[in-house]
Amino acid sequence: MALSQGLYQKQLQKLSPQQIQLMKLLQVPTALLEERIKEELEENPALETGEEETEEFENDTTEEFETEGEDEFDLDGSSDEYDNIDISEYVQDGDDDIADYRMKDENYPEMDDGKTIPHKVETGFNELMLEQLGMLNLDEHRHKVAEQIIGNLDDDGYLRREISAIVDDLAFRQNIQTTEEEVGELVAEIQQFDPAGVAARNLQECLLLQLERKIDDGEHVEMAIKVLEKYFEEFTKKHYEKIQRGLNITDDQLRGIINQIIKLSPKPAGNIGEGNKNEGYIIPDFFILNNAGKLELTLNSRNAPDLRISEGYRDMLKDYDKGTKKDKRQKEAVLFIKQKIDSAKWFIDAIKQRQHTLLSTMGAIMDYQYEFFVTGDETEMRPMILKDIAEKTNLDISTVSRVANSKFVQTEFGTYRLKFFFSESLQTDSGEEVSTREVKKILSDLIEAESKKHPLSDERLTELLQEKGYNIARRTVAKYREQLNVPVARLRKEL
Repeated sequence: MALSQGLYQKQLQKLSPQQIQLMKLLQVPTALLEERIKEELEENPALETGEEETEEFENDTTEEFETEGEDEFDLDGSSDEYDNIDISEYVQDGDDDIADYRMKDENYPEMDDGKTIPHKVETGFNELMLEQLGMLNLDEHRHKVAEQIIGNLDDDGYLRREISAIVDDLAFRQNIQTTEEEVGELVAEIQQFDPAGVAARNLQECLLLQLERKIDDGEHVEMAIKVLEKYFEEFTKKHYEKIQRGLNITDDQLRGIINQIIKLSPKPAGNIGEGNKNEGYIIPDFFILNNAGKLELTLNSRNAPDLRISEGYRDMLKDYDKGTKKDKRQKEAVLFIKQKIDSAKWFIDAIKQRQHTLLSTMGAIMDYQYEFFVTGDETEMRPMILKDIAEKTNLDISTVSRVANSKFVQTEFGTYRLKFFFSESLQTDSGEEVSTREVKKILSDLIEAESKKHPLSDERLTELLQEKGYNIARRTVAKYREQLNVPVARLRKEL
């Protein structure tokens, strides 16, 4: 087939830079918004923070985001750009023509008191290991080998890397010659460090290391060691009958063994230094207060400073407007200043539009799930999908999805992820549509109230739900149970 050229017309949908900026800001949670604003402040000298009262920008923000960047300038453009510089809109008296925006909520000053959330500082796991390593009487060679071993411990305290690989790493990266026997000896010494169970190669070894330190606590500890050594797989699968037959022990002895094992930590280093982990804290994006039955919604903006256009940049434009001699260098500087001011205006407007979109979306969710926010009862939740909120707010489904992503709301019943309120519908025998969240809550209550000696199977759970009027299949019950992180009946069994 021969190649040919031709002219064709087709319609394309393109987003302006302002719209792209807004979409990115919508996805940023409150916890990271401060960092995003700091980046913009560093990149744009025309944008600054201030505390004085200023008028809000009077132009329609929506129109600002629908333009295609008509105020952009090219410093390498034609001479017409330099000759036709109009800065009247930038140098008029008053502050009305430059977008200033206060991020703080004057109605709830206690939420914007400038106080920072305290973070506890703890010694990290790696530092703790190195401190204990310094207490050993090791020569320089063995000390470096031990440091390499500690460096290979993961966040849970396990040594996942093979000893032969550690030997190769030392040889190729640090030119240190060692043997697997020497590394194994040092691993054994590090396994005596605190917390108990560190440097284990697997869960079985981790639990055994912890039990060995409790060997003087009675016969149940010795029997627990035997169980983990000989019947580890049977214990994890709760095949207690096989363990009892193999060791010839009674039910009381088995209970004592189980009590000893469940007290152990499967992640010995999991709680060390957790105060420095970001996931340890959730900063809510919204607050919902119940004021005598009337719900009040506020946006968390404590970590966002007041933004405005730099006064210095305004003064430079005014000086240029008053001057008579205007050479090319001055005009280039003015074009640069106008670019930075326009960029600052767009960013301030994007922050303002972000707040408006967040509040309207969360307000629609609050109205839709009013009964839940008043009572805190999950069974009162209505089925709700992204399309429902999009229709109430006249926003696109993708915009609602961006708002719901990584956002949290704080209520008097706890802090919830926004995605928690979205769920599909399920039809009951009476034809009524209920939220799948309601079904999961009832399923969770049934499992919680079951006898742990005889836990309910998926078939029995299905029957109980159907008796309550929920038309549901067994495979759906199994899916919901897995989503709730609940194991099968056999693994929920207790003596």
